Amino acid sequence: MASLPPSPFDRDRRNQRTLITMAIVGLAMLGLGFASVPLYRIFCQQTGFGGTTQRASADVQVKAAVGHTLSIRFDSNVQPGMPWKFYPEHPTDTVTVGARDMAIFIAKNMSDKPVTGTASFNVTPTQAGAYFTKIQCFCFTQQTLKPGEEVRMPVLYYVDPKILSDPDNKDTQEITLSYTFYPVEQDKKPS
Repeated sequence: MASLPPSPFDRDRRNQRTLITMAIVGLAMLGLGFASVPLYRIFCQQTGFGGTTQRASADVQVKAAVGHTLSIRFDSNVQPGMPWKFYPEHPTDTVTVGARDMAIFIAKNMSDKPVTGTASFNVTPTQAGAYFTKIQCFCFTQQTLKPGEEVRMPVLYYVDPKILSDPDNKDTQEITLSYTFYPVEQDKKPS
């Protein structure tokens, strides 16, 4: 005996169920799309993935690993079109692992109007990012420079001694801390 074709009522219910399922899937994808950037940022901060450095408060005490030093190289860039000169006071430094150190970066606004910038940063080799800890950094806040103004901006940091027991960092002798300054778009006032 041949089966009967589905009734229009059954077909409408299946179509409605499919539509609801697809709408839920679409909304879930949209929600995950918006959540992916902050979730990825948190993941990178917790793991040091992609050269993301760690952050510590000034009262954190770390025991220095006497006799273990690393070379730290400082790299500085500005986004094309940003009217700033930006460079490290000293391009390299040798630090004792676990000891606090400070680097100074100099920024100068070369334009005739105030410019606000923000710095992004990373560490290479990327596996060292989890052990490079910044206590104080100009990259934590936006910087506004008046026309022609020059500022000295400190970075207070240390390299966590745990780097010495990480097999992924056994050959690490040099760490590069790189900054890129980008202009911050100011809210335009209506005319």
